[in-house]
Amino acid sequence: MYLIEPILTMENITKRFPSVLANDNVSFDLFPGEIHALVGENGAGKSTLMNILFGILTPDNGVIKYKGGQVTIDSPNSAIKMGIGMVHQHFKLVPPLNVAENIVLGSEPKAGLKFDRVKAYKEVAALAKQYGLNIDPKAKVADISVGMQQRVEILKTLYRGAQVIILDEPTAVLTPQETKEMFLIMKSLVSQNKSIIFITHKLNEVMETANRATVMKRGKNAGTVKISETSTAQLAEMMVGRQVLLDIKRGSANPGESVLKVVSVCANDDRKLKAVNGVSFNVRKGEILGIAGVEGNGQNELVEVLTGLRKPLSGHVYLNGKEITGKTARKIKDEKVGYIPEDRHKRGLELDFSISENLILGIHNKSPFAKGIMIDYEKVDEYADTLIKKYDIRTPSGEVKAKSLSGGNQQKAVLARELETDPTLIIASQPTRGLDIGAIEFVHNQIIKQRDSGKAVLLISAELSEIMSLSDRIAVMYEGKIVSIIDAKGATEEHLGLLMAGVHDASKEAK
Repeated sequence: MYLIEPILTMENITKRFPSVLANDNVSFDLFPGEIHALVGENGAGKSTLMNILFGILTPDNGVIKYKGGQVTIDSPNSAIKMGIGMVHQHFKLVPPLNVAENIVLGSEPKAGLKFDRVKAYKEVAALAKQYGLNIDPKAKVADISVGMQQRVEILKTLYRGAQVIILDEPTAVLTPQETKEMFLIMKSLVSQNKSIIFITHKLNEVMETANRATVMKRGKNAGTVKISETSTAQLAEMMVGRQVLLDIKRGSANPGESVLKVVSVCANDDRKLKAVNGVSFNVRKGEILGIAGVEGNGQNELVEVLTGLRKPLSGHVYLNGKEITGKTARKIKDEKVGYIPEDRHKRGLELDFSISENLILGIHNKSPFAKGIMIDYEKVDEYADTLIKKYDIRTPSGEVKAKSLSGGNQQKAVLARELETDPTLIIASQPTRGLDIGAIEFVHNQIIKQRDSGKAVLLISAELSEIMSLSDRIAVMYEGKIVSIIDAKGATEEHLGLLMAGVHDASKEAK
């Protein structure tokens, strides 16, 4: 498959920031016509390495060779001129402009001094046809799907002559159908001698698409392997440093009476636009109800309504038969609701507080920690020591500030605090975002353990694999509505993907 030499080589790249060595003597290469996956946990150094390649960052040490010669890449424009393009996880498009205008922006064809719009349409249409990226050049970007927007980003790089394309988590916001289309696009590109660096944390996608994979761990290259000679289990072990159980072992649910009942809830987003539109469902004791959907379809606003962080416009929320609609976050927590928030830094932890202090947040005003208007820190430390051991929070002591812990250990602290209060309902929103595989395994096992102890669990995740492996029933959310609720046993990725895209087939809905 490989030609005489790599098209790209990064040798002994080192990059230091004030408090961290982000890349430690990292080497990486890429061959023409290759898909080379770059994997590793959050903070392993993947993004830093690629930002150096694309000219966003400058390395402290190391050499980059491109097409056989040593090069200096000191800006994205420099990278683009050489033939290196990057499609960022968060798209860099201008929504009011149409597809062609976005693609040629900054490199517009001219008729005299004026923008030649007709020529732009023709060039974009020809480019899209050449690479099988079917799209309407005149469609407004604001009106097309996320998958189509990603095609626009790829066409932007191709229009500027990219030979090497860096794809940063390209499937993070796609439906399963769009993901499969993305893989076909990637394979079409390499068949035309383009080379792709595929940054991802989804090992099944690596196995399906890549020729080789490089694993980053703590800023270093932990190894490069041929996909034909490895497995997801081996990649996971390289990432984490130990064997990881990738398959969730769990028995059947034994659901009891309803704990959470949501009836016709509507809510606006921060722009005063309706984000939740007549949502109804219930979660029972001893079951996990998963809410699936592409991000931005009202999931966040729904969670905020349920946890007291956002006032609903209308509708009702009941907990164990008692209405809690519109109550404050404090009052809802007092009703024995555990909440694992999407953003552990923004809503899960006080980063400048110690681990011990974080572990009592929400119950700090209760016995045995409250002593009048003071806090009994001896009791706090005893309680924290117990939770640190029970939940395997890797920290020198409870006195360490939360911000000094890894993402996985921060999430363990959030889980410990929320689960140890014996809630009747657990709301887990994106509970494994940004975690390595070992931490994901721990979180999943804790969620299953709570279900098996009779708790009601509402799981919201953009990771369809997580929803399918943990849930007993699956609700799909699209444009602020629950379009279907189905039994997880009969769910397929294809059916869920159609529902996530707004295609509703009532005949497949569980009774």
